[in-house]
Amino acid sequence: MDVLRPGRLNGRIMTELLAAVALTGVVGIGLGYALHLPAVFPALATGAAGLLAIVVGHCWHRHPESHGMAGHESLGPANRVTLTRGTLICLIAAFLPLTSITPAQSWTLAWLCFVALVMDGVDGATARRTGSHSRFGARFDMELDSALMLLLCALAVSLDKAGSWVLLIGVARYLFLLAGRVQPKLQQPLPDSFRRKTICVWQLVTLLLVLLPPFPTALAAPALALSLVLLVYSFGRDVVWLLRQPDGATHSGGRSTCDP
Repeated sequence: MDVLRPGRLNGRIMTELLAAVALTGVVGIGLGYALHLPAVFPALATGAAGLLAIVVGHCWHRHPESHGMAGHESLGPANRVTLTRGTLICLIAAFLPLTSITPAQSWTLAWLCFVALVMDGVDGATARRTGSHSRFGARFDMELDSALMLLLCALAVSLDKAGSWVLLIGVARYLFLLAGRVQPKLQQPLPDSFRRKTICVWQLVTLLLVLLPPFPTALAAPALALSLVLLVYSFGRDVVWLLRQPDGATHSGGRSTCDP
């Protein structure tokens, strides 16, 4: 059996990661040709996918205890779905340097975002159906959610849909994690919350709608401002709840307002 050994990834996992990078490059070339995107677009998408593969491989090697039952032999069904969603997010990231895009390019970007959002539920369902859930997979999925949120915010700014203040939506979770380094109580785990999940979905859907060509520019800022207000409210409730917990509670990294 090919298992994970110190200092290297096994061949099957390496192949899966390289396949994701190659898939991103091929799709990037196809999109670049079909949509008349700048020649650098496929390179940007492939580079982002390469960075993603390096990070995933590093985390997989450093934290073998979080892989789950089948973690040592392959990424597993659920993580493959999440990795595929990661390649879509890499393609979305390649649009970021573009200062203007055509309606056709904008619709393609919106479809990529929509599929990435749908796949956010697919990987969880796959994990439950195949028994391939793991702490690694949950964290992998969580970080991709945060990356997609930040990317959508950055795209809204770069396409003049809103001011730079909208980036607060994307960086809120990272600020929360940073605050946890200062106040250990904020590192405690949060209970599951329908409110938290609903607001997270609201933010992602709002950002997606704002990027659609038919969405009125005049309504973009108010819609995103409402999302930011809801986010601040949700984070505020979580912070107050955590600070009220007794000292000595178990710290395990916790969930933020945007975590599933």
